[in-house]
Amino acid sequence: ATWFHLVAKKVARYMANVLENGRDKLQENLLADGVDLITYITRFQWDMAKYPPHTQSPKSISEIISKQVTQLDKDLNSRASAYNNLKGNLENLEKKNTGSLLTRNLANLVQKEDFILDSEYLITLLVVVSKTAYADWERKYETLAEMVVPRSSFPLSEDNDFGLFSVTLFRKATDDFKLKARENKFTVRDFEYNEEEMRADKEEIKRISKDKNKQYGPLVRWLKVNFSEAFIAWIHVKALRIFVESVLRYGLPVNFQAMLVQPKKKTMKKLREVLRDLYKHLDATAAFNSVAMNVPGFQLSQDDYYPYVYYKIDCNLQYLNL
Repeated sequence: ATWFHLVAKKVARYMANVLENGRDKLQENLLADGVDLITYITRFQWDMAKYPPHTQSPKSISEIISKQVTQLDKDLNSRASAYNNLKGNLENLEKKNTGSLLTRNLANLVQKEDFILDSEYLITLLVVVSKTAYADWERKYETLAEMVVPRSSFPLSEDNDFGLFSVTLFRKATDDFKLKARENKFTVRDFEYNEEEMRADKEEIKRISKDKNKQYGPLVRWLKVNFSEAFIAWIHVKALRIFVESVLRYGLPVNFQAMLVQPKKKTMKKLREVLRDLYKHLDATAAFNSVAMNVPGFQLSQDDYYPYVYYKIDCNLQYLNL
């Protein structure tokens, strides 16, 4: 049952990752058969149509549920991989248009009029200058190399730490200018104004964004439906385990009743004591546990053995570690 539980958690976690409205929208999407998880469990009824107990053995039912959840897990991996690749590509492209002037794409920050284009002799370079070095740049840029066009530097953009400047010089002085700029801690960005490439980059972002938006709705719906399927499968496995364990312990004919108990945290210890006293006659092992609990320094393991069949169902959203 732990694996079924993990698959349900996996779907829920991925839904939290995908939902663009954030976690506020998560709870209303984490439903089982159209109702919240607590309601589904408290009103649980075995699905006779999907898992007919009169025509199939517990082992067969377990195998059917296992195959169903295994396929669900494979489908989730496939869908998540496709969507994550699309989302990652879009984020990488968008990241190039944000951030520091030292690394971001400069295409959206410049205009055609900022450049000397189609000149055999002249070239316009883009230089990133620290805000603390603006005065130093204005004083030095004309003399960083020979053949820099006087008064050709213009501020084009600015972020929190840097400014972007243009400067025009003769092409043959480019290498020398870049070297001297680096020595003076000015960063010359490799950038060539090309309208076709810039337009292609923008179209690529639009295309991927459109594809992502197109996949978003169907993916959320798939996650919602299949979280429900995974959770329902998990609860059916819990019910199946309770039945099988009870038969193994108490034998046939079947003479036991499954109950759902939701105690408050402060009453857990008291409830255990009451249940132990009520049912310790069903299993001799319980008598040993009862004595052991009163022996100083003796601690039972986390998997304590009880005279009644017990399985924990944790459907608090906290368990999803979101």
